[in-house]
Amino acid sequence: MSKGKVTVLGSNGHIGNAAMIAFRHAGWDVTGLGRSNRKPVAETQFFKGDADELSVVRAAIAEADVVVQALHLRYDQWGNGRAERQLQVVLDAMAGTGKTLLFPGTIYNYRASDRTLAPGLRQSAEKPRGDIRIRLEQMLRAAADQNGFQVVILRAGDFYGPGNRGDWFDAAMLMDHAKGRLYHLGELQTRHSWAYLPDLARAFTVLADKRADLKAFENFHFAGHWVSHAQLMAAMQTALAGPVRVAPMPWWLLRAMGFVNPVMRDIYRMRYLWLNEMELVDPRLDALLGPAFATPFEAAVAETVTELLAGRSAEKQAA
Repeated sequence: MSKGKVTVLGSNGHIGNAAMIAFRHAGWDVTGLGRSNRKPVAETQFFKGDADELSVVRAAIAEADVVVQALHLRYDQWGNGRAERQLQVVLDAMAGTGKTLLFPGTIYNYRASDRTLAPGLRQSAEKPRGDIRIRLEQMLRAAADQNGFQVVILRAGDFYGPGNRGDWFDAAMLMDHAKGRLYHLGELQTRHSWAYLPDLARAFTVLADKRADLKAFENFHFAGHWVSHAQLMAAMQTALAGPVRVAPMPWWLLRAMGFVNPVMRDIYRMRYLWLNEMELVDPRLDALLGPAFATPFEAAVAETVTELLAGRSAEKQAA
């Protein structure tokens, strides 16, 4: 028997696609919204449309009990109020429905000097991108208080997982794998918060199941894998078929590329996230998820690396 109906807005994205799979596995009736169905998920429905149009979003979520807001703009498109306008369409569609909106939060809302990020920590952003994320969450809180629906934020570190392309594994750490080189993004002893997408998506399903016990507005922090760059390099080396040399990421290259590529410019501005330890903690969420919830780190890395390299090999052969 179905647990309910969920609509995932942005079903082709990293978190959107993972959420589609996780909710299907958890026994939900799942519908995805996107301009095209680039990442079809078996035994789910697809609603084709533009999420910038209020009528489209209203139609896509009409029968849903839960909505996952997985829409995501390219880094250089966040400014000039565009991120806020995108979210406002969703909030207008949700108004008065009594539904639950699940929203993936980021650590951009905090400062480089914040070492332990608990849900109650004040938010004070380091960069303009963080200011935007704070404004989005303020919009969410106001909507939950005033507009007759529930909002649950689940904050996580950097995403990784099998099937992803264009993420830090693909576009940075393994970009020169063919040359026998593996890059670490910060000092080897520095720890970083990672979110294995299948685990994060399963956490969303747990919160959806428990939504009746939650307040109108909730903010949870997903611990994920809190590991050093050295631990990550070791796990990746174990997963790789042949020997690779570990080297620091050439951030100067991204900075140079930023003069002509606005995405690279914005990525370089967020470098502080790799240079500082910012740990997500939330004992309350840990208790809701239960012990041994997370996939073991080495297994998660191996799944990600193996699938990525197999995909590259298949693409090379097809070409």
